[in-house]
Amino acid sequence: MSTKMSRFVAVAAASLAIGLGAYAAQPDGQGGPGGPGGWHHHGEFKEELNKLHGQLNLSPDQEKQWQAALDTMKQNREASRAAHKQMHDQMKALQQQPILDLNALHDMHQKAEEQNHQLREQTSAAWLNFYNGLNDKQKTIVSTALKQHWAKMEARHEKMREHWQHHQGAASAPAANQ
Repeated sequence: MSTKMSRFVAVAAASLAIGLGAYAAQPDGQGGPGGPGGWHHHGEFKEELNKLHGQLNLSPDQEKQWQAALDTMKQNREASRAAHKQMHDQMKALQQQPILDLNALHDMHQKAEEQNHQLREQTSAAWLNFYNGLNDKQKTIVSTALKQHWAKMEARHEKMREHWQHHQGAASAPAANQ
């Protein structure tokens, strides 16, 4: 498999993991990854996810896989939050030293990256296990929902780019007039 295709498959798997359950495991509505405000429009997405779940007409075995993926995602999300808090506390302690230990900061960052990667992989594997248990009709429903979600995300990103470009242009205009 080519490197480009491997990256595409990895992105698709990550999108599936995010797309299928990022908010279903959050009954408290506390936002996406990273806590409140981590992702915008999460209420809308949660509705889309619940709608998708209803459209899939899952068998009892498929429902077990769905719930297992949700549980894995929720546990990994909590583990990620706990690790983030621990790293934050360690950073504060390191900042109290008169001379920063950049090696310790680097090692801490590397450890966090590795742990987060492992948690994302576990979550992706659980969602892929669920997806692989779907029939072609159900996979088509999921594919359509993901494509619609990606289109909404791209439209939002484009709107943000336009806003930023407009903001950049307005900020540089007074300097040019001087």
